[in-house]
Amino acid sequence: MMSDSGLEITKATMDEFRDIQKYMTLAKKENAKETYAEMKNKYLYLKAFLTVAGVNLTDIDIIKE
Repeated sequence: MMSDSGLEITKATMDEFRDIQKYMTLAKKENAKETYAEMKNKYLYLKAFLTVAGVNLTDIDIIKE
């Protein structure tokens, strides 16, 4: 079982993951390739962290890259 601090870190990371996906979606619509590429780096980092933390990304990963 995860400690309270582990849960807080995971929740904060999930919030960041949600936000970065929203920004990536907007950047893609605006055809901002450089911005999208930079955000994708953070997205991949957050995705890796959440995977290691045991979070099931099936329903929350809208980018799916």
